[in-house]
Amino acid sequence: MNALTFIYLTSAIMTSAKETIVISVGGSLIVPDQIDTTFLANLKTLLEDQIANHGRRFIIIAGGGKTARRYQDAADGVATLDNDDLDWLGLHATRLNGHLLRTVFRDIAYRVMITNPDDILDAPDTYQLIIAAGYRPGCSTDYRAIQIAKNVGTNKVINLSNIDYVYTDDPKKNPDAQKINDITWQEFRTLIPDEWDPGLSSPFDPIAAKEAEASSIEVASINGAHLEELKKYLNGEEFIGTRIFNA
Repeated sequence: MNALTFIYLTSAIMTSAKETIVISVGGSLIVPDQIDTTFLANLKTLLEDQIANHGRRFIIIAGGGKTARRYQDAADGVATLDNDDLDWLGLHATRLNGHLLRTVFRDIAYRVMITNPDDILDAPDTYQLIIAAGYRPGCSTDYRAIQIAKNVGTNKVINLSNIDYVYTDDPKKNPDAQKINDITWQEFRTLIPDEWDPGLSSPFDPIAAKEAEASSIEVASINGAHLEELKKYLNGEEFIGTRIFNA
């Protein structure tokens, strides 16, 4: 192979490569109480535009949200459960929400919903949208999103939830809580618990935070009710939300 051929082939590979973006979609957005079809329709429109006009590839992992908590609370009110029992109920809620997303995106999504993060490597590159859900007890879909990001070699994860910013404390309980635009993982981890719990209320899973810091993965926390902010982030513009990264 001569030098000109090598340069041409390298350029062709770089041009055809797709930017892969992992998005963790909180169950609170998919099913805040009833299924939010407006959110689903808006998300579908945005991602289809990003795929068609910007050549991006997305991996979406669904959270369990209120569906998970309702099942967990109901079971816990009838029987004595351990954390594995609660986690499995939550996992199946993420899979139900994941199947909903896969059905909504049926025209372009990979036909298999990913649960084991390692299985993402078996998904053909020809699919520009892949849906994932929870795998095993012991951690949240936040952690699975970080694992998937590592497996596909991307260093950015978007965490869509129902809050505009990460705060220094719970703003519902502490009126002095301050919103955060940018924060390092080291600083962020002082604001959250050290361990994961199925009923934990935290802007990001502590186990996922440790792994993201160790792997130098940036997480952007954005309110999914304002998908124009997600679009701004994707386009490298200033956005309303919180960016967590290594110093």
